[in-house]
Amino acid sequence: MTPPAGPTGTPTGTPTDRPTGTDLVPSPVGTRSDERSPTDSVPRSVHVAAAWSWRLIVIAIGLAIVVLGMSVSKVIWVPVVVALLLTVLLNPVADALERYLRFPRALAAAVCTLGLLVVVGGLLTLAGREIVDGFGDLYDQATEGFSALLVYLADSPLGLDTAQIEDYLAQAQEQVSANSDTLVSGALAFTTTIGTVLAGAIVALFCLLFFLKDGPTIGAWLIRLLPRSGRHPAYEASRRGLVTLSSYARAQILVAFVDAVGIGLGAALLGLPLVVPLTVLVFLASFIPFVGAIATGSIAVLVALVDQGPGTALVMLAIVLGVQQLEGNVLQPLLLGHAVSLHPVAVLLAVTAGSIAAGIIGALLAVPLAATVNTVVLYLHGTDKFPALGRDPAALDRRLAQLAGTDEGDHDAGAVGDSEATGPAPADAGARGGRAVGPAGDGPGPGRP
Repeated sequence: MTPPAGPTGTPTGTPTDRPTGTDLVPSPVGTRSDERSPTDSVPRSVHVAAAWSWRLIVIAIGLAIVVLGMSVSKVIWVPVVVALLLTVLLNPVADALERYLRFPRALAAAVCTLGLLVVVGGLLTLAGREIVDGFGDLYDQATEGFSALLVYLADSPLGLDTAQIEDYLAQAQEQVSANSDTLVSGALAFTTTIGTVLAGAIVALFCLLFFLKDGPTIGAWLIRLLPRSGRHPAYEASRRGLVTLSSYARAQILVAFVDAVGIGLGAALLGLPLVVPLTVLVFLASFIPFVGAIATGSIAVLVALVDQGPGTALVMLAIVLGVQQLEGNVLQPLLLGHAVSLHPVAVLLAVTAGSIAAGIIGALLAVPLAATVNTVVLYLHGTDKFPALGRDPAALDRRLAQLAGTDEGDHDAGAVGDSEATGPAPADAGARGGRAVGPAGDGPGPGRP
């Protein structure tokens, strides 16, 4: 029986030999289903190198942005960091005044701040007086040394007579006169810098006073800005960071004191002028690794050369090198220890970045900041440099509760941190996901199921 024909005359249900629309499209010549994409032909080593490269570029750009931002905002962050360093140094003194002399915390903070002003002002006054008293003698010695140098050059194989030397001096004076505008601009810039330093000192003292008075409260307020899950890790990391900062600062003060006493004592034994200013300068510059020791040592040797000649200068150079070797090989490893030590390359890079961002002050603050950041990051990644500190979540809970206006801990401080009132919660607190906060030690609040 023949099947019924369709509309075109083809029997219904009978397969046709006519190609369909898809069969009419010719396949590309030479195309293979297993052909690889162009990226598949790149070796794996090149893929890995490219992945590392763009990540390193992003990190470098991020670091450059950070350094640039620090350079622009150094008027703000430098006084705050200086105040933080002074706080970790003076906080034990404030604690002792509060504990043993029963001073209120505000009075203890004020006494520490005023005491710091008296000590720093006394040192600067003493150094300034010594500079004024000894500058005249040093100027006379420099004049005599310059005259002796002229005589030596005239009698030396160089054959420079007095007329040639005077001609060179006249040319130098002409260069100075021609660049007088540059000198005036430099003087104005120096005046502006002095004003900036004074303003920064005022800000640092203001911050120091309140860091000593309300330091734990300020820290708890900052930690409360974090998500609840990150508050306790951040608090423990900050505790270790402050220990690192205080340990580094105290050790560096002792190292700087030994440097200053050693070089100052050597200068006094040699009978050099300006012993007190040199000692103060060495003490301050010793906080800057590498650069500070070289600069102050060079100044001490130069003073010895001008005052007493090459022989005394060589002896002073030997004293400076001996003190620096004692510092680098004995004092720093012994006092700083493994907990706050940094690799010399990291120290050099930190000092360089700090000097780019904030000049001499940046170089001064770079190493303690780098050591603190290193400790904090290592703790957050599971490496605790100070396991003896343990964990103290109750302290953070109390401070957060004080900020929230209740005696509850951190788990209830989060409920009132969103400006909810303390006490019984509204009846629909459960519907909003809120929780009632009752007095410390009570059970669930009235609005709690």
